Amino acid sequence: MWKPNQPGNSTPPTPEPQRPSTPATTFDPASSRAAAPGASSTAVAPAGDQATIGKSLIVKGELSGSESLYIDGKVEGAINLPGNRVTVGRNGQVAANIMAREVVVLGKVRGNIQASDRVDIRSEGSLTGDVTAARISIEDGAFFKGGIDIRKPGSPEPAKGPATPESVAVDA
Repeated sequence: MWKPNQPGNSTPPTPEPQRPSTPATTFDPASSRAAAPGASSTAVAPAGDQATIGKSLIVKGELSGSESLYIDGKVEGAINLPGNRVTVGRNGQVAANIMAREVVVLGKVRGNIQASDRVDIRSEGSLTGDVTAARISIEDGAFFKGGIDIRKPGSPEPAKGPATPESVAVDA
């Protein structure tokens, strides 16, 4: 009978290959199809591309970056995320000027908002400050105190000064 630990055996035993305990993932070409013709070309940011400021966090200073931001804590200063969404959660308290593509207000904001696309103030939301955006939505029950300047996307910002009829008029 052969015994592997006996002197004189020069051939070491070959270990049995390790097999994963879970089945390996296989590639399914049917699940990786390209978008159908006519589908929206708007890129939707994955859920992982959103930063969160939690309830217990307090941030003082300037926030800037290239991902969307969800605020449930307190922020004082300035928020500059021009190509992204800023969401102020129900517990969020923001004392800052916000520049973003889209701003959703569920909590409290004190400061001016400049959005290249839209601003949504939900029924639980409160905004005290001026809004400059292409679109704005204010739900019933929301609080808003300030001015609204509707701008077409890509239009230059006029110099600050006395209000002119052109800057007050709203195109439909």
